Order: sequence, then structure tokens, then C-alpha cells
Amino acid sequence: MITLFMPDALHALTQLRATDLVDRFVDASAVLPPDWLAMCQQVQDALDDAQRLHVMEEFLEPRWQQCRPSQASLQHRYSDWVAHLTQRAAVSAPGRSLRQVERRIKQWAGLPLRELRIMGRSEEAFYASTTQAAQTADKPDWAQIAADMGYSDQSHLIRTTRRITGFTPEALGKGIQQHESFWAYRLWM
Repeated sequence: MITLFMPDALHALTQLRATDLVDRFVDASAVLPPDWLAMCQQVQDALDDAQRLHVMEEFLEPRWQQCRPSQASLQHRYSDWVAHLTQRAAVSAPGRSLRQVERRIKQWAGLPLRELRIMGRSEEAFYASTTQAAQTADKPDWAQIAADMGYSDQSHLIRTTRRITGFTPEALGKGIQQHESFWAYRLWM
């Protein structure tokens, strides 16, 4: 069982900084507070997935209600989350220069603003390709999608997607549809 948190939510819930966890595997007992470790043990000891989910919900719900932002973003896409994060960083503390905002974002999210925007644009391109494929029942027109999403050309889109995921957009789409190992990408669909 895996639980995913957006970096700012993880920080709000645990005070862990995403920058300390990027590109690393870390033992939970080394970083999580004691009450989180107790919850992890309860999840492990649960008899079935329904009970595991119940334990996690009972643990997380009151904590999230206590620390959640007063005005949550209504958007559900990555680029909208980045825009919301940028807005929060700009008004959250003294020092509102662009560099200070970028430092806050990197501290909260674990990645620089530029990289987050690149990932958001890639996600938008992927959504556009799945929407186009569903509407036309053909292969996506990658050149048109690249132009619509602000890439310099189709190869720019392909290089960026390959850098982020390790796959071309075409291979990523096929993998999501056909292979169980691509389950993490399905979470965003």
C-alpha cells in the first residue's frame, strides 16, 4: 500500500521538507514522528485493505483539518497546483522578490519552480494527447499538441517527456494502457 502526498501537504502534516527527501529512499522510522510510526504499524497489522484504509483515514483526517490551507485550490492538475504554490510562496513571508519566492517553492516542493512548470506543461500535453486520441480514435498529433502546449517543436516535447518519465509520449501512453507497472501514471488520469 502506498500513500502519496503533495510536497506542501507532507510538510504541513509532518514538518518534513521535501528537499531533504528528493531522489532518496528513506526509512520511515528515521524521519517520521512517533505518532506516524504508530499509524504505520497499525496499517501493517490491519487484516485487510479496507481496515488499512480506515486506519489511515482516521489518522489523517483530523490532522489535515487542523493544518490544511484556509483556501485550498479548486483545480486538480499539476500546473494549477504549481500556480497555487507560487501564489502562496509570494505572500507567505517577508522577502517577496522572485528569488525569495523560488527559494520557498524549492523548500516546500523539493524542486525548483522551473522544473515544476516543465512537469505541469508535460502533464497538460499528456492530457491533451489522451483527449485527442479519445475524440478521434487515431494516434495523437504530437506536432500539434507540442505547438498548442508551447513547445518549440515535436522533438522538444518528446525530449522533455523522455527526461521526466524515461519514455517517449507514445510509449508512455501505451504503457499506461497495457502494463500494470505504469500504475503510478494512472493516478493522475
